[in-house]
Amino acid sequence: MTTTTGSIARDVSQPYDAVLARLPGLLAHEGFGVLTDVDLHEVFAEKLGVAFRRYHLFGACNPQFAYRAVADHPEAGIALPCNVAVYELEDGRTRVVAVDPMAEAALIEHDLQDVATEVRHRLQKVVAAV
Repeated sequence: MTTTTGSIARDVSQPYDAVLARLPGLLAHEGFGVLTDVDLHEVFAEKLGVAFRRYHLFGACNPQFAYRAVADHPEAGIALPCNVAVYELEDGRTRVVAVDPMAEAALIEHDLQDVATEVRHRLQKVVAAV
């Protein structure tokens, strides 16, 4: 697993479809619900007429953490939901990458470090479990 500025990522040898099937359950185990599930492969084919790798973007939300963030700092809503992407790599592996909430919290002028740290820990557990 790698954590870079803005993301938490992991490449796995599991097939893309298997990762897609497991991810919602892994997110749920850490208290996240999937609010959005966008198939960019289909969207780009339909809207742009272009071929693109298989790529899903999940908008995940943990209501307790979201409430804590926006109750005191309404501007924190721009960082919600937490995005998690799953896509195929050219070598047949699958990449899972989640937004790093610490990076998003840094964009907001209010101190959200406590909430961001907890959310980051949970997203790291999800990515590590894939």
